[in-house]
Amino acid sequence: MRKTTSTNFENEKGFTNNCPITSTMKIIGGRWKVIIIYQLGSGTKRYGEMKKTIGTISEKMLTQQLKALIQDGWVTKTDYKEIPPRTEYELTQLGKSFIPILKEIEKWGNQYLLKC
Repeated sequence: MRKTTSTNFENEKGFTNNCPITSTMKIIGGRWKVIIIYQLGSGTKRYGEMKKTIGTISEKMLTQQLKALIQDGWVTKTDYKEIPPRTEYELTQLGKSFIPILKEIEKWGNQYLLKC
């Protein structure tokens, strides 16, 4: 994490505050956040369900990305006080508002799918 008193932090803040694309990419950037948001777009999921569906993500990375999405207000976490313990993740209104954009990205990706 960058120090909030650094010049780089101030420069980045000034740039992202004036650019909606950069600001959005900063929040959802990286390999996993968009995939997690997309998975939660179909409804509430438990941690194990997401891990199983995404497959190649490590437990550490899934935990880190979920924490970041919760902190940024895209996802909520509900802990149920029962035995065995149960935790569920769900998109907030902010997260749900991004689903139509992901659907369009999916549509574009299917149309221009590169053969790897």
